[in-house]
Amino acid sequence: MESIKPILEFKKTCVSYTKQTMAVKYVSAQIEKNTITSIMGPSGCGKSTLLRAVNLMHNLYPNIRVDGEILLNGENILSMEPTEVRRRVGMVFQRPTPFPTMSIYENVLAGFTLNGIHLPKAEKDVTVERCLRSVALWDEVKDTLNKKGTFLSGGQQQRLCIARALAMRLDILLMDEPTSALDPIATKHIEELLLELQKEVTILIVTHNMGQAQRISSHSMFMYLGELVEYSDTSSMFSAPKDERTKAYLSGKIG
Repeated sequence: MESIKPILEFKKTCVSYTKQTMAVKYVSAQIEKNTITSIMGPSGCGKSTLLRAVNLMHNLYPNIRVDGEILLNGENILSMEPTEVRRRVGMVFQRPTPFPTMSIYENVLAGFTLNGIHLPKAEKDVTVERCLRSVALWDEVKDTLNKKGTFLSGGQQQRLCIARALAMRLDILLMDEPTSALDPIATKHIEELLLELQKEVTILIVTHNMGQAQRISSHSMFMYLGELVEYSDTSSMFSAPKDERTKAYLSGKIG
C-alpha cells in the first residue's frame, strides 16, 4: 500500500528470536501520519513482536535480532539511540502500568524524570494539566493529583498511562491490546479518546477485537505466521478481503 510521505515505514523488517526462529518475516508497509492503524491476527502471528520493534524494546534482550529498516520520518530507527526513539515513540500495554510509587502528577512527568530532563515547576504544572485534559482525565483527578496512580480505576489508570506517554510530545503511540483488561464502558471511553488523539499523534494498535478495529482504525494490517498478509483501508479489508487467509480470519475460521 502506497502513501505520500509516510511518518513510519517498515522495509523488509524481520525479527528473529533465534537463528532458526523468525517471528516477523519481511514486513513492508507505510503508515500515514495522524491515522489509527490496527494490527490484527491470531495469537503468535507476530503482531506484538512487530509493534515492539518500533520503539526498540527488543534491544533489552540480546538474543533477539531485528533486521531490515524501520523509518521514522525517513530516519532508520534501528540506527538510533533507544532513549531518543522512546522520546518519539511511546508504548501503552495490555494492562495499565502506572508507576506504583508515584503520584498521578509524578506519573505524567515520569518520562522527563527517567530521562533526566528537568522542568521548571510552572512548566510541569502546565504539562500535567495539558496531558490529563488530552485524555479526558483532568476533571476527575485535578483535586487528587498527589494520590498514587494505582488508586484509580482500571480505565482511569490506562488513560493516565496514555497521558504519561503523550507528555513527551510523541510522533507515534504504540498500543498493545490496550482495552483487553477493561470493561465495556472503559473500553468505549478509550476508543473515543483515540479517535480524538489521532489529530495529534499517529497510532498503531494491536487488537484481537475486530469490532474495535472497524470502529476506530482507518487502516488495518492482517498478520499470519509472521507475515504481513494484507494491508489496506479497514473498510475494504472487512468488506472485500483480497487474501483467503484474511477472509478466513475475519469469518472466524482461523484464529
